[in-house]
Amino acid sequence: MSDPTPTPDKHADTWRGVDLTRIGEGRYKATNQRGGIVPIGSGEDPDFTPVELLLAALAGCAGVTVDELTSRRAQPLSFDVTAEGHKVRDEGGSHLVGLTVTFDVVFPEGEAGDQARAFLPRAVQQTHDRICTVSRTVTLGEPVDYAIAEERA
Repeated sequence: MSDPTPTPDKHADTWRGVDLTRIGEGRYKATNQRGGIVPIGSGEDPDFTPVELLLAALAGCAGVTVDELTSRRAQPLSFDVTAEGHKVRDEGGSHLVGLTVTFDVVFPEGEAGDQARAFLPRAVQQTHDRICTVSRTVTLGEPVDYAIAEERA
């Protein structure tokens, strides 16, 4: 059982947040605390949709972690990660099913590459089981609360 939801404290080292601002019809920008910006769209333009961003977050979180773990042994010659699933609408509402994150990694020949190749399955498993915050949150099913700013204390 997890601890009760902590009170939002933007000064806590555990706090994470992103602001979303409407920049046009069906278009938005997400801004992080470091000033990074990601455009978000409704699917009518090249911008990533929210669902695509969720998939990117799954691939990105796992990819960053696995790359960090395996690159200690050898730098990859190529490193690609695909996150995919099917969007469905059923009695549970709209959601994704069949989520899969697939790694396509090539390491150089030689002892260091062999070590990285041998460690890759363990790195992927550790990432899945305990390290990747994004996939762990999806897997554990953390509830999401919605609020209107004026109603917050």
